[in-house]
Amino acid sequence: MDAEITIIGAGVIGLAIAEKISGSNNNVFVIEKHPTFGQETSSRNSEVIHAGIYYPKGSLKAQLCLEGKSLLYDYCRKYEIPVNNCGKLIVATSREEVAVIEGIKNNSALNGVDLEIMEQDQIAALEPNIFALKALFSPTTGIVDTHSLMKRLEINILNQRGQIVYGSEVTGIKKIDGGYEITLLDTDKKNYSFTSSLVINSAGLTSDKISEMAGMNDEKLKISFCKGEYFRVKPPKNRLISRLVYPVPHTNMEGIGIHVTIDMGGGVKLGPDVTYLESNVYDYRVDPSKQETFWKSAKKFLPFLEYDDIIPEMAGIRPKTQKKGEPIHDFYIMEESSRGNPGFINLIGMESPGMTSCLSIANYVYRLIKY
Repeated sequence: MDAEITIIGAGVIGLAIAEKISGSNNNVFVIEKHPTFGQETSSRNSEVIHAGIYYPKGSLKAQLCLEGKSLLYDYCRKYEIPVNNCGKLIVATSREEVAVIEGIKNNSALNGVDLEIMEQDQIAALEPNIFALKALFSPTTGIVDTHSLMKRLEINILNQRGQIVYGSEVTGIKKIDGGYEITLLDTDKKNYSFTSSLVINSAGLTSDKISEMAGMNDEKLKISFCKGEYFRVKPPKNRLISRLVYPVPHTNMEGIGIHVTIDMGGGVKLGPDVTYLESNVYDYRVDPSKQETFWKSAKKFLPFLEYDDIIPEMAGIRPKTQKKGEPIHDFYIMEESSRGNPGFINLIGMESPGMTSCLSIANYVYRLIKY
């Protein structure tokens, strides 16, 4: 075999897996269709380190998020990656929402996440410029510079003699004796093939397509592109917020509402919203006509915000297996021997909290590998 382990996809999860495995195996390849790492979901998100509040008890999302946030904070401190354990407020702006946040507190406790219920005077002490009747405070939520995180993962992979092949798109996967033949299309539009004993599918938005190439067609694992758009709060109003502020989440956790996030540079953005795209197209446009919707949504808890204080910023796409209106879906992480594909590990539907969980996901996948 040309390679022992091939990882398809150099987003934050693929890189984390490659770093973990290349520490004990010097025949690891990462294949990425873009010219560099993290060009899709990993670089178009809120950069939030999640606490593990909302996910169903016993789910991989709950388990890996709880493990992953601690690993990620430690990793960032070790490698001096910019990180801010700023905390998060989940705010209730109506009596109905007060009851909802109490339910959130109960669910988070099942996952081992302690949240503090805050009254208006306590909220004002933390964030004097927001409005809330009551709030939950999450002390372990934070933000991270995702580019710096991915760059460090890449450096570590290369230092451990792992190899990363950029600008090469997987166009075919064929099961052969002892492994798989993988066909790639390079930047010169030439096809070439190589063989690998094990394959790890961490292809994000196209992870279902990669699985199908290997002969595994499963309607339940079809990715739906779910777009989220963001607006930025212009200076000087951005300086009125110092931590994350979230409304109560949407039904079925399709999204967690248009919320307020800060970044490492002191910027503040609103979003993302939730729009299921009818076809899986890479649509990163931000619709300026949504400005009023974003403004009205955020003004419920940011009373200082005026319409002209926000401008369009960016959009990202979530790789959801959850269809519109369905209950929340868990991560799908599976070694596929039961489907007739030994040595093929699928990671599908790796949306939030995927970045938070990247290091714990890497450990989980490492345990699935059968040396």
